[in-house]
Amino acid sequence: MDRRSLLAGGMALGATAALPRVATAQPARNRILRFVPQANLTSLDPIWTTAYITRNHGLMVFDTLYGTGRDFQPYPQMAEGHVFEQDNKVCTITLRAGLRFHDGEPVRAIDCVASLQRWMRRSPMGQKLATVLDELAALDDRRLRFTLKQPFPLLLSALGSVNTPIPFIMPERLARTDPFQQVREAIGSGPYRFKADEFNSGSLVVYEKFAQYSPTPVGTRSLTAGPKVANFDRVEWLIITDAATAASALQTGEIDWYEQPTPEYRQLFARSRQIKVEAIDPLPNGAVLRFNHLHPPFNDKRMRQAILPAVSQEDHLIAIVGTDRAMYQAPTGVFTPGTPLATQAGLEPLTGPRSVDRARALLREAGYTNQPMRLIGPTDILAPAALTQVGADMFRRLGMNMDLVVTDWGTVVQRRASREPLERGGWSVFYTAFGSYDFLDPAGHFPIRGNGANAWFGWPTIPRLEELRDAWFTAPNLDAQKRIAEDIQRTVMDELPYVPLGSYLSMTAMRTDLVDRVAGPAMFWGIRRG
Repeated sequence: MDRRSLLAGGMALGATAALPRVATAQPARNRILRFVPQANLTSLDPIWTTAYITRNHGLMVFDTLYGTGRDFQPYPQMAEGHVFEQDNKVCTITLRAGLRFHDGEPVRAIDCVASLQRWMRRSPMGQKLATVLDELAALDDRRLRFTLKQPFPLLLSALGSVNTPIPFIMPERLARTDPFQQVREAIGSGPYRFKADEFNSGSLVVYEKFAQYSPTPVGTRSLTAGPKVANFDRVEWLIITDAATAASALQTGEIDWYEQPTPEYRQLFARSRQIKVEAIDPLPNGAVLRFNHLHPPFNDKRMRQAILPAVSQEDHLIAIVGTDRAMYQAPTGVFTPGTPLATQAGLEPLTGPRSVDRARALLREAGYTNQPMRLIGPTDILAPAALTQVGADMFRRLGMNMDLVVTDWGTVVQRRASREPLERGGWSVFYTAFGSYDFLDPAGHFPIRGNGANAWFGWPTIPRLEELRDAWFTAPNLDAQKRIAEDIQRTVMDELPYVPLGSYLSMTAMRTDLVDRVAGPAMFWGIRRG
């Protein structure tokens, strides 16, 4: 598929002189970092939503008991340490002394208990932990205790998880909020304080260095582990959805960091000595097509299976990153390429010759007779917007009765939570992408859950996936885990809770005077002006 046809109306690469400029004042550069995020921030609650823009906001504001290093091992963050007793069925964690929330209140063990209880309701890893938990209690202000029905070797990994949602700690009064309702305040104990008085959704998000933040004294900084040292007094997120405007601002130095530039502008930046373009993380993201399993037409497995001959992973990936084969991998399946559980098992429906005609025939055999479907997608966030355009073209060529609804990403995030049928504003399909860490293994992998009403948006009921996931947690070794991962992928390709669309590197661009960025999501500790 010709990517230029998908992005028609984009500016020519050489037309930089005509790019609009961001009208912002130029402050003392060593004190302020200006950043253009991937999308608008519409939700402040990183437990309620899996949207990465809100996760990145959470990383600014909140902290966790443990962090995860580049070696994927857990390391203390808010925790001073832990003790396992009674054959590893009791774990007592002690908080570091002097921790405070941004409102000045001390961080107490009861805050951690309430936060983790809320997180366990929404996180796949947390939901699994809850099944083996007898009790989680605060012993005093600095100690909390897990009493388990059986040993859970992944306990500390869960508490430092980088899978979305991350187990952020917030004050008890906020953590007592129903996990299926949004918290409306952003008060944490992390390195930056959210400036609610300057927040203007769709325009500006401001964070201020938290003077009372105490970085962990142990470990080496990598991913979410080690000391989180804030080197800027103020970080401003400028919500600029027009790629030309953001690109111009980066070139002129009016912004410092552009999280997700389009392929056209990445090529332009590569010719500048003042801008560097690099993978935001060395592991690739995974693209997905998600079905709504509650309502026709895709509540019927035969309808889901019928479209597979028309799905081209490569077309979807090229729309995101361009034609450079080094930027994407296809075919790929359920787990992140380059990690232990990645496999080609069961991918045959996506690797044979692509045929829209064959897909049309299968739809007719499955009973499709022009029933309506609705594809929802964004206009203002690179990967889902590109995927949605390819998907819309595919469904049109399939002859499906499609209603295409494109809005801003924040609206998509809100709308995909609706379980209503189409006639009451519901949806049939949406496209999105996940970071590498969410697809490492079954523990935090949202789209492979088959637990019905408690599953991720789309709500598939697939008992076999739940059985295999439970078996993975108790597998005796990596070889056994790999065999289970193959069975999971085969089951996904048969039941189709979603369609894997391949993997791609997410690229970011920043001024060359920014150094010491921590590889991973957009994180703002460690980074400084060199």
